[in-house]
Amino acid sequence: MVSHVFPLKEIEHCIRAIGGEVPGTFPTKALINPALRMIEGLKGKVAIVTGGAHGIGKAYCLGFAKAGAHVVIADIDEAAAKRGGAEITNDFGAPTLALHTDVSNEASTKEMAARALERFGQIDVLVNNAAVFSVVPMNRGGIETIDPEEWDRLMAVNLRGLFFAVARRCRQCANKNPARSSPSLREPFLPARREGSHYVTSKAATIGFTRTLAREVGDDNINVNCLAPGNTLSEENPTDQMVKFRESSVGLRALKRIQMPNDVVGAMLFLASPLSDFITGQTINVDGGISFL
Repeated sequence: MVSHVFPLKEIEHCIRAIGGEVPGTFPTKALINPALRMIEGLKGKVAIVTGGAHGIGKAYCLGFAKAGAHVVIADIDEAAAKRGGAEITNDFGAPTLALHTDVSNEASTKEMAARALERFGQIDVLVNNAAVFSVVPMNRGGIETIDPEEWDRLMAVNLRGLFFAVARRCRQCANKNPARSSPSLREPFLPARREGSHYVTSKAATIGFTRTLAREVGDDNINVNCLAPGNTLSEENPTDQMVKFRESSVGLRALKRIQMPNDVVGAMLFLASPLSDFITGQTINVDGGISFL
């Protein structure tokens, strides 16, 4: 079953704006395609999503496919990446490439880029979504409970992975077309946290990396932005304890409900599309109104 990103009223507005007639009832595909004409610039583009087999990353992959992009699902869980690719191809007819990718390993990220270029001939969008937090769990205790091995493991994925995926690929992206890179903060970072100092440190570094890289590659017409989701129910089979944790943010929001992966997709597609051509070096917060930048 296809999940919906845009409210019905917005879809009706989009249909009327392009001169179409609003039917009495909407089949599933009618609920998707008219709204996505707003981001038609993604059609035929090639998007790599690291950590694209689960959670928010999987929602990104579906969103890109619905917008007509070719999707590279790069994940350490190769079986899930292949299942996700098959679902996308079957449901939307979109070309996909599923790859086993360990972003903490430079050779693996080089292979990711090489395979994407071999298959599609270009890389237009790179979404650095892979991180240690939810699918790959982390210690959520205080700093005295974090051992050096876990600190290094988290930094290897959240920061070295970002460096490997981006630094070696940006100029490749710019060879043929304007390109975009979108590091993702993944989970609550902007509100101060009382635990997980290694995670928060890695995400503060992600913002700094985004700003510096945007300056560095701007002459190559590459946009670099950071997307910051709120506390998102991204687990495929959440425990009752996890649901309660995700619900704990509801009362803090201006929009009082649990945040779901699809809530972040619209912002990601916007940042990846020509609609954001003059936006770079920014952190876009999507959390239902907890933090105001």
